[in-house]
Amino acid sequence: MSPLLTLGIIVGYFCLLLAVSFVTSKKGESTGSFFLANRNSPWYVVAFGMIGTTLSGITFVSIPGMVEKTGFTYLQMVLGYVLGYVVIALVLLPLYYRLQLVSIYTYLETRLGFWSYKTGAAFFLLSRTLSSALRLYLVAGVLQLAVFGPLGVPFEVSVGLTIAFIWLYTFRGGMKTIIWTDTLQTLAMLVCLGLSIVLVSQELNLSFQNLTQTISESSYSQLVVWDAKAPNFIVKQLLAGMFITIAMTGLDQDMMQKNLSCRNLPESQKNMFWFTVILVVVNVLFLSLGALLYLYAHQKGITLPARADDVFPFLALNHFSAVAAVAFVLGITAITYASADSALTALTTSFCVDFLNFKDHPEAERIRYKNWVHVGFSVLLYLVILGFKLFNDQSIIATLFTLVGYTYGPLLGMFTFGMLTKRAVKDQMVPVLGVLSPMCTYIISANSEAWFWGYKFGFEVLLLNGFLMLLGLWALSKPTDRNSQLA
Repeated sequence: MSPLLTLGIIVGYFCLLLAVSFVTSKKGESTGSFFLANRNSPWYVVAFGMIGTTLSGITFVSIPGMVEKTGFTYLQMVLGYVLGYVVIALVLLPLYYRLQLVSIYTYLETRLGFWSYKTGAAFFLLSRTLSSALRLYLVAGVLQLAVFGPLGVPFEVSVGLTIAFIWLYTFRGGMKTIIWTDTLQTLAMLVCLGLSIVLVSQELNLSFQNLTQTISESSYSQLVVWDAKAPNFIVKQLLAGMFITIAMTGLDQDMMQKNLSCRNLPESQKNMFWFTVILVVVNVLFLSLGALLYLYAHQKGITLPARADDVFPFLALNHFSAVAAVAFVLGITAITYASADSALTALTTSFCVDFLNFKDHPEAERIRYKNWVHVGFSVLLYLVILGFKLFNDQSIIATLFTLVGYTYGPLLGMFTFGMLTKRAVKDQMVPVLGVLSPMCTYIISANSEAWFWGYKFGFEVLLLNGFLMLLGLWALSKPTDRNSQLA
């Protein structure tokens, strides 16, 4: 496929996003629309758009790629996600709406104190910056391979152009724009996913009935792992999926900002439940695509790349038809930018609200600060992506969940302590606990096989990290009724 043709498709796609941005922000720029879309987003639009934000380009290549080694056992984690979304809808969303929060970390100041609040917000900024940069690094690598590399454009320049495009269509409308661009991008991703499955099935001469039968009878169809020592043991993955969801969605300003833009709590909860149903179906489709990719390579005698994350890009760009290649490039672009644009907005929102005391400034000054912060985080993402290029050599999705375990764990511990106890913590010590908890988690995880009879930690390091943070907060607290109305 011609790199110029691919570039033309991507440019046309971005022009469409810019048109959406123009329409949604034509009534003028304001921090109210940038942060929460004036709390007037239709729940069904939010639910559909959140699919693209949640999955990202990592899902597009890593989940199909992991099928060869782990089969469909990733669905164990997905079922854990479902449990986590139920907790978010029934426990966290009512709290956030009752307090009418813009930044969800404001709760920590009300319940635990100033330093707890700043610690929670800082961990979000760290977590979301790293995870968003990782997602953008993935798609930038694919676009470099398919488009910019053959055209002689250096990786550093292509990454800069990518982030500049995102900044361009988000800097005015913010969340009000993203609610609609994410919906468009999720639709593009689902169309491309479905088209990829259809085209590969046709290459294998499989009807729908034969497709499901072939996958179920293949060596890739394993669903459950019962070995308690395995990293993907079902109980471990259910718990890991549940707490990863609570942390990465329920305690994440990016994801909750969309939910808080709904008109009221019932609509936000309805959004969350329908989003969960769609997410399960989409993950099944990605795993099915992964099985088809390996069956296709086996039938055609194709030698696949050693890295599982490279399998789908390699086949799409080198062995599939031009239509399938276009579908892949457009799909991974859409799903990655659906995640990256909202992350950039959420990072800007959190820093402005949590560290710049926005409520004390007039609107014109807020807009000016917001614009500069938006530029600052764009530059920061660019630098972190270049850092990943230098040092990352693991499976992308494994790297992401490792980061999640170490950076979202303190947030999980703080919110759990605040909501389940009525104790008052020594607030000034919370930043110290926020550093010690991940450090202790790493030491325990690195030595777990020697210390715990061969047990090896997987994604559940998040749970351990949160538990250690919770224990530390309990040890540095005392009983009180001062915050009983919020606990």
